[in-house]
Amino acid sequence: MNFIWVWNAKTLKRYMIIAIAAFFTAGIFYVERSQIPVFSTDDKAVAIYKVEAEDKETSLTFNVSWGEERTIPILDTLKEHEVTATFFVSAAWAERHPEVVERMAEDGHEIGSHGYRHEHYTRWEEDQIKKDIQTAHRIVQEITNEAPKFLRPPNGSFDQRVLNVAENLNYDVIHWSIDTQDWTNPGVDNIVDTVVSNISNGDIVLFHASDSAKQTNEALPTILDALKGKGYEFPTISELISGSEISTEEVR
Repeated sequence: MNFIWVWNAKTLKRYMIIAIAAFFTAGIFYVERSQIPVFSTDDKAVAIYKVEAEDKETSLTFNVSWGEERTIPILDTLKEHEVTATFFVSAAWAERHPEVVERMAEDGHEIGSHGYRHEHYTRWEEDQIKKDIQTAHRIVQEITNEAPKFLRPPNGSFDQRVLNVAENLNYDVIHWSIDTQDWTNPGVDNIVDTVVSNISNGDIVLFHASDSAKQTNEALPTILDALKGKGYEFPTISELISGSEISTEEVR
């Protein structure tokens, strides 16, 4: 029977993550938007998709790469519910909408990099990947006055080369454990159920705040109320993985 290993993160500082990961083995196969990443072992760079948290906490993350209609209403909803999230912004989009990125930062949200050009890194040479990440880094830092430290590759597409380049640029790659697939507009009830029915401690939830995600903001109030009712809090990615240790889980 074939099997691989999944990397999991649990509360210890990000440098400890790298130190402990050196004792394990890691490998990765290609992932697209709707797939969950899996990792094998061998002291290689890894991506974080979940934290093994003892407390009821989950990080809400939003990818933004195009459009100007959906992001502000989502920010308004989060502010109304006093919830912070982590936004992974495409720097090409951020260049066109710096005021929205500034609003994210002002509201206390964490800003991560979603690269510059929204294309599959797995189809590029390593020097192209490096240049794109560095360009995005510079732009996001200029807008927010803070250097991003987390990367979610465009389209959620990465392989071992991408992980290695990101690590060499001092980035942690962040994937997700719950994919709402809200960009497909599957229905508000479907988005709500995907999150509320599958939530567990330490999950990283993927939403989109681009114009393609027409139902996300409609689903958010119900999701936030339901998760709060279950006792969940909403740390940013930095807060979620702060002080975490790495563990492995066999997936058959």
